[in-house]
Amino acid sequence: MTDYDSRIVDLYDEDNPEGPDHAFFRALADERQAHEVLDLGCGTGMLTVTLATGNRTVVGVDPSPMMIAFAQDRPGAQRATWVVGDSSSVPRAQFDFAVMTGNVAQHISDPDWTRTLSDLRASMSVGGTLAFDSRNPSARAWEGWAAPDRTSRDTQHGPLVEWMDAELVDDRTVQITAHNLFTRTGDTVTIREALKFRSLAEVERALRAADFDIEAVYGDWFRSPFDDSAPIMVFVARAR
Repeated sequence: MTDYDSRIVDLYDEDNPEGPDHAFFRALADERQAHEVLDLGCGTGMLTVTLATGNRTVVGVDPSPMMIAFAQDRPGAQRATWVVGDSSSVPRAQFDFAVMTGNVAQHISDPDWTRTLSDLRASMSVGGTLAFDSRNPSARAWEGWAAPDRTSRDTQHGPLVEWMDAELVDDRTVQITAHNLFTRTGDTVTIREALKFRSLAEVERALRAADFDIEAVYGDWFRSPFDDSAPIMVFVARAR
């Protein structure tokens, strides 16, 4: 993939701040007394470094060299190991806890989704916990994403003008195009991503096929039972 512009990476934490999702994953790691932790699709490593407490071994993996470089410079980065790559680059350790946060699962295309779950299972110990989130397709979140009207804000790189397009490509794929105009230089950075909106049943089938047992599916970060009106699906699974 084409890597992110460094200016977009610099703004990533501001646009994706600490929230109840991070608190959920940290609490779950503590409950499971996790020792060997994998954060797949770790981005800038905000959650990763907070998982690296005590005597835990923590590995953050992301396909973006820019994201990993940013993560390596953040406070506490020395407590984790950082890897540029996807699930095929995950060290074949016996992780007892693995996470994919920030809807990472939706950024993985269909041919790679099955392989990703298989790679995760191969890197985990029996009984290890896999936790991740994905948006509930029934909530149709993309209908509120398109923002053709331009907005402006001040950033460390000068004024930034932003607008977004969202298109339903098929019944489970949404193409988003984010436009970022840095007015100081006149540069427009365009980011195009295809997001997969997999159904609950589809994700459950894929997990079982990859030798995971589904322990829970929540509809929010406070462990409410999932129902079809929930905006997200939070999966907690155990490696067989």
